[in-house]
Amino acid sequence: MYRAPVSEISHTLMKVAGLEQALSDNRFPEFSADLAEAILEEAGKFAADRIEPLRVVGDKQGASVKDGVVTTTAGWKELYRDWAAGGWNALTGSPDYGGQGLPMMMSVAVNEMWNSGSLSFAIGPTLTMGAVEALEKHASKELKDIYLPKLISGEWMGTMNLTEPQAGSDLGALRTRAERRDDGTYRIFGQKIFITYGEHDLTENIIHLVLARLPDAPAGTKGISLFLVPKFLVNADGSLGRRNDLFCSGLEHKMGIHASPTCTMIYGDGFVKGEETGAVGYLIGEENRGLNCMFTMMNNARLLVGIQGVGVAEAAYQQALNYARERRQGRAIGVKDGMSPIIEHPDVQRMLLTMKALTQVARSITYACAHAIDMSHVSEGDEARHWADRASLLTPLAKSFATDAGVDVASLGIQIHGGMGFIEETGAAQLLRDARITPIYEGTNGIQAIDLVTRKLPLGNGQHVHGYLDELQADADKAIASNRAELGETGTRLARAIADARAATTWLQQAMADNRLAEALASATPYQRLLSLVAGGAYLARGALADDNAGRAALSRFYAENLLGEVAALKETVLGGATSLAAARSVLEA
Repeated sequence: MYRAPVSEISHTLMKVAGLEQALSDNRFPEFSADLAEAILEEAGKFAADRIEPLRVVGDKQGASVKDGVVTTTAGWKELYRDWAAGGWNALTGSPDYGGQGLPMMMSVAVNEMWNSGSLSFAIGPTLTMGAVEALEKHASKELKDIYLPKLISGEWMGTMNLTEPQAGSDLGALRTRAERRDDGTYRIFGQKIFITYGEHDLTENIIHLVLARLPDAPAGTKGISLFLVPKFLVNADGSLGRRNDLFCSGLEHKMGIHASPTCTMIYGDGFVKGEETGAVGYLIGEENRGLNCMFTMMNNARLLVGIQGVGVAEAAYQQALNYARERRQGRAIGVKDGMSPIIEHPDVQRMLLTMKALTQVARSITYACAHAIDMSHVSEGDEARHWADRASLLTPLAKSFATDAGVDVASLGIQIHGGMGFIEETGAAQLLRDARITPIYEGTNGIQAIDLVTRKLPLGNGQHVHGYLDELQADADKAIASNRAELGETGTRLARAIADARAATTWLQQAMADNRLAEALASATPYQRLLSLVAGGAYLARGALADDNAGRAALSRFYAENLLGEVAALKETVLGGATSLAAARSVLEA
């Protein structure tokens, strides 16, 4: 049974990611540490008592569709109603439209808990939060006034419509079209696939953000516009009007997240009889500038998908830990009679500690990314640019490392369960099945690596990432200077890994400067993991040095002396892997 690790979450927020210092500097005048603790406690209770009990039910029953109407899992509607009524959807929304205006860090922390309870449930509100942010930054005041209050309260939900059958990650290939109308609206025609919560029965209206192309638009991504397309049109008095010309033509049969309806959406197919065909849409931002607007939503979603990885990893760790304490098999060293709990066996201990360390590293990176976003919002000038660059640098790490960790930790959880992990009744397999989508959607982790190398390493004329490494080095120096025996070789191992990260970073930046793009891209994914592992080692050390908790020090040492060694091998892959990759290309055609 899941129990929210409130103490660990709070420690990471305050001592590792930077919330304590921000509060001390009065960066959030209406917020306090006591309020943060109260929110975390209540969120933990709701996740454990209300969401987690429906995880297996949602997996077994799933969502269903008939005649374009989607029915969610039994209990889902009541769960969502009570969740929204608790104000959870409004946590970070603008107070101008009914939101609480709290830091992004709090949203990230409670979203971890929702995802530990059920990834299928938490992903719906994740898309709504992204839609809110896109509208807040890019929509007209008229659209904001109509749609933001309902979306922020959770009375309505939002979606993101990008993918088409022929256009997955390549958005420049999308074909959904938009036609102008004299009244300033548009008509949308086309098909979108893999639309999370594209149709459901949780709210009376669903607000779709749809990418489409105007007839005279430039080719490629420069000719994409973003439109708000509601399931039901909204009357002048705010009441719901007629049904829009859009519908769900089917649900995907998926490996996991069965309770999350993944829809194929059809726009402008004459679904609404007696009306002009074409789904009514409203332009967000400027024509042919939709991708800029959508990236606002996608960057938010990428961080929150990273949090999905943290949430499922925490759930898998807790389940495996409980099982290892109860399951008796073999005799531990020194035990003469009877069978021992498997947690007494060194290899099981190694797996459990690996699970816990990867989970905490993923938590630290994602929380640090959220902190950077918050600081960019409350700063000005050069400081704001610094924090915006930091958020940009950490976003691909947060999305990729945390989701990879979710998969790896869930897989280790099955291993600890042994044969029973392969049996569905324990629930361990569901966590892995659910987690497996997270490295794929909202930009595959390979795409995150390309983004990191080509767009994020050049930030600040290439110096921002080196400044970040300087900060991590400060953590290593403090660990060395502390002389705490329980930290073992943490500081020394971390300093060595940071040196490897500097070498790999410099090599990649030079490769990009020399226009050796193929070599740089061949090294992008190993570099992304390398930088994440180094950041994680520093964050674990920072957390261990922040108090006298022996467990945190021991975990930091375990990570540094058992897992951080991967960095040296990854550096060699970054520096030399491109040559062997190119040489082996012919094997793929054999």
